[in-house]
Amino acid sequence: MGLLDLVTPAVRTVRFGLPLITLKAGSSRTIPDVMDEVVRSRPDHPAILDGDRSVSYRQLDEGANRVARWAQGIGVGRGDRVGLLMLNRPEYVETWLGLAKVGATTALLNTNLTGVAIEHAVEAASATHLIVGSECLDALATADVGDCTIHVRPDPTGDAAVLPDGAVDLDAELAELSGEPLPLGVRSRSRTGDDLFFIYTSGTTGLPKAARFSHLRFMTTASGPRIAGFDPDDVMYCALPLYHTAGGVMAVGAALLSGGTVALRRKFSASEFWSDVRRYDATVFQYIGEFCRYLLHAPPNPDERRHRIKFCIGNGLRPDIWDEFQERFAIPRIVEFYGATEGNVALLNLTGERGSVGRLPSRLIADARIVRYDVDADELVRNADGRVIECGPDEPGELIAAIPTTSKDMRGRFEGYTSDEATERKILRDAFKEGDAFFRTGDLLSRDRRGFYYFVDRIGDTFRWKGENVSTQEVAEAISGFPGVLFANVYGVEVPHADGRAGMVALQVADPKAFDGAAFGAHVADALPAYAAPVFVRIQPESDVTGTFKLRKVDLQREGFDPTVVADPVFVRDDDGSYVKLTKKRCKAITDGSLR
Repeated sequence: MGLLDLVTPAVRTVRFGLPLITLKAGSSRTIPDVMDEVVRSRPDHPAILDGDRSVSYRQLDEGANRVARWAQGIGVGRGDRVGLLMLNRPEYVETWLGLAKVGATTALLNTNLTGVAIEHAVEAASATHLIVGSECLDALATADVGDCTIHVRPDPTGDAAVLPDGAVDLDAELAELSGEPLPLGVRSRSRTGDDLFFIYTSGTTGLPKAARFSHLRFMTTASGPRIAGFDPDDVMYCALPLYHTAGGVMAVGAALLSGGTVALRRKFSASEFWSDVRRYDATVFQYIGEFCRYLLHAPPNPDERRHRIKFCIGNGLRPDIWDEFQERFAIPRIVEFYGATEGNVALLNLTGERGSVGRLPSRLIADARIVRYDVDADELVRNADGRVIECGPDEPGELIAAIPTTSKDMRGRFEGYTSDEATERKILRDAFKEGDAFFRTGDLLSRDRRGFYYFVDRIGDTFRWKGENVSTQEVAEAISGFPGVLFANVYGVEVPHADGRAGMVALQVADPKAFDGAAFGAHVADALPAYAAPVFVRIQPESDVTGTFKLRKVDLQREGFDPTVVADPVFVRDDDGSYVKLTKKRCKAITDGSLR
């Protein structure tokens, strides 16, 4: 690594990172203000590429202005909440940007949700209006959103939409409105600390929680790619969903903050990935670890080295495939980061240290610490005084980050959730001394002697699979509705050659011999998103519980799914969604990577 490799990130940090420190929650600068500046400076530059469509900043702004006028017309303004359920397309950004212009908050609904989960998401946001892409109407049909008014934005690339009873064609209404800038003063009461989004994140219990995400947080989070090297003439390729922070904030935000371009794909495709990169002449792409592994398993693509990519940015790229991924696809730099939607600390690996998520140069930037955690006991380790204990070099522990004690201190600001109870559960109080407060990340990390941090695993009942956080409680509740299930103990297990943990459930059923894998699979498919469906099922004669009737998971996780280790019957989810007996031969194919 040369001197320039060290100096350039430092210079960009000073240029794009330090100015954000001066922003306060009570400031008047918002994302629409940023948009105004870009429109004035480069109105005709492409903002969003989507298939054959190219949307300039002028066009994006005009569309957002129409949405803002529509919102005003129905009485939506500062502090009001509107749900958004739509796949990746320019109208997604146009919609939330228009709502932000009148000070409203957009609840970004996960497009994998159905039924009760959609109902919960709308209720958690207290949304009275829901904007839905016509491509998501089938999912919406499984839910009852009560008195929430449905506004449909037809998919320009799809067939004519059949609107649900009582729904309104929003595009038809927008076509009647002006795209001219809004009058001065519309945003006079809007503040940097106002909620821009609600982004849903799975917790350790229950249904997804709505995390508050302010204009301030958007600016700081989206500055990551800018610090890493994203410039106004760059194109960010994004196949991540826009309802997640990585795609919807980091990828889109990189373009908005710089005046650059984001190229969208609705859903990730390993076979089309490099063709898309060439098609859009992308210079940067956003990844999650699963993408990287899928790309490595894909057959060679003639475009996989014929590109202008200067770096990729993301999280979850594991050390075992880091070098292979970088070398096969001729990627000059990998910028791995660490962060959580609701978290108050982020790390960015700007120097390409293999496997690291970065380092903190000083506690003046963020007071983050790694403290000892007993995984078996599922609790923090404390000393004789009841205080937590910092880990030594290379010792895994839970990452926690200090929450400021005054409203003037923006370092480590924790915005929390729409639920005060959920917010309080993430705060560790009196950690090192009486009166302090730290955000609990729920993640195990380690730090080496040079100050580089490394992600180890998630703790508690939430695990990550297929790029999504899976709540074991949510899965258990859904599974418990299947006839004959007495107890459902859900946990994540490691699968060789796969990132994250695969879902597994240990079931106690009324009649083990009568377990119907096809019927159970159909129930799971109806009750859960595909990523949350357990990959493995273990039939136990009785559930293993603690003295306080908490289900034990640690031993089950250690035993995994191998039928040579597990005495109980084990089933695996088949390609058609049914659960079939896991044989030794099939287990070997899974563990050696030949069956995925």
